[in-house]
Amino acid sequence: MAPPQEQVTPDVRPWPALWALVLGFFMILVDSTIVSVATPSILSDLHTDVGNVVWVTSAYLLAYAVPLLITGRLGDRVGPKKLYLAGLTLFTIASVWCGLTNSIEMLIIARVFQGLGASMMTPQTMAVITRIFPANERGKAMSLWGATAGVATLVGPILGGVLVDGLGWQWIFFINAPIGVIGFVLAWRLVPDLPTHEHKFDLIGVALSTIGLFCLVFGIQEGQKHDWGQIVGPISVWGLIIAGLVVIAVFLFWQAKNKGEPLLPLSLFKDRNFSLANTAITTVGFAITAMAFPLMLYAQSVRGLSPTRSALLLVPMAVISGALAPFVGRLTDKTHPRYLAGFGLLCCSVSMFWLSQVIEPDVAIWQLLLPIALLGVANGFMWAPLGTTATRNLPMHQAGAGAGVYNTTRQVGAVLGSAGIAVLMEARLAANLPAMQGTVVEGAGKLPEALRQGFSDSMAQSLILPAAVLLIGVVAALLFSKPSFMNKPASEPAASGVVES
Repeated sequence: MAPPQEQVTPDVRPWPALWALVLGFFMILVDSTIVSVATPSILSDLHTDVGNVVWVTSAYLLAYAVPLLITGRLGDRVGPKKLYLAGLTLFTIASVWCGLTNSIEMLIIARVFQGLGASMMTPQTMAVITRIFPANERGKAMSLWGATAGVATLVGPILGGVLVDGLGWQWIFFINAPIGVIGFVLAWRLVPDLPTHEHKFDLIGVALSTIGLFCLVFGIQEGQKHDWGQIVGPISVWGLIIAGLVVIAVFLFWQAKNKGEPLLPLSLFKDRNFSLANTAITTVGFAITAMAFPLMLYAQSVRGLSPTRSALLLVPMAVISGALAPFVGRLTDKTHPRYLAGFGLLCCSVSMFWLSQVIEPDVAIWQLLLPIALLGVANGFMWAPLGTTATRNLPMHQAGAGAGVYNTTRQVGAVLGSAGIAVLMEARLAANLPAMQGTVVEGAGKLPEALRQGFSDSMAQSLILPAAVLLIGVVAALLFSKPSFMNKPASEPAASGVVES
């Protein structure tokens, strides 16, 4: 039995609503990267060590990634607008708390609350797009969502560098306060109150998913720090990872057997495009996160660029990605997604292979900017088609659940990318520069000239990993089927994208 089709009411203005949501989404993504630039200042000011300050970012990402399945489902139950506003409020208050802290422990705790706020907000942005835009116009809307993700990767490090240099590290958090207030007022006024769907809350599923994802993500994040061995007492990195996988397997078994209403409706994965888009976005999350580490370390340790100047290398990517977004958005509503997403993912893989070939201690900067520009083309063609294809056919009452799954896979991909590239960089450094093993990855300023070639080779070789992983995403994109709304006669309106379930 198909769920009732949910028509957009005439008084809903989808584009103003989307712009209001994008402001908050942009702030969330910027905060995922902005802290990296402030790490040295936080180390010095709070009198801590690298092991502790890493948790300023890890705590945020962990609190962001783990609850996404729950917050996506909760948005369907209480309404995406209400949950978005609650998350934005928590995020903004926690940001001020971060700036006011005077100890590393309190900063980490405040970042956990910031991550929880972000987790409440993110699925709602995709769910609202799915519910207020007709299926045949959703691509243009998702292109703005995707362009926001691409540009935020550039703005975070640059904005962080400017604020840290000019006002102090606290201001990377304080700046969220006025943006959060503006975002709250805009969302409150412009985002419509959408009908809610009565859902029973799967408490067993909530517990299993939380424990499983926490053990898996925490284990991966802590792997490199503890050399993939013991963390404390009998608890080991691999023990946590295996326990997480086992609990997730039990969670999936429970979701299949649950005769009521599961937290994760496995029927979502009956839609071929939803499953394939989740596979592809996992590889994108992996690659984009992984690529930044060797590139930024090369720029700073070999070329001697400041964090802000290093981030400026990504300007071509952001400019091209933003310029392509409206064009790709229009194409997304008219063109088979396999061609757009496949082209974007292939460009992304090629750009990283290309970077791995040109990185040398004395290479001209313009030779680095060419593959980075191609990465901008890739970003322009990846995000909108993947996000739109994942949600295009979802029943309206499962829009939040689908958005939660999609964003969870993206975040888990990012965590895997972060851990995977760290392991590979350490391995290549051990092979190329054994005397420097374990020191340059934590950042040691510009290296002596004798070490720059070996370090450059290590970073270049590390970039092959994300390039290779993206090829899995290319295959997934090429297997996309034609969206159902494209099969409808031109005279028949494609109002909702709902499919029979």
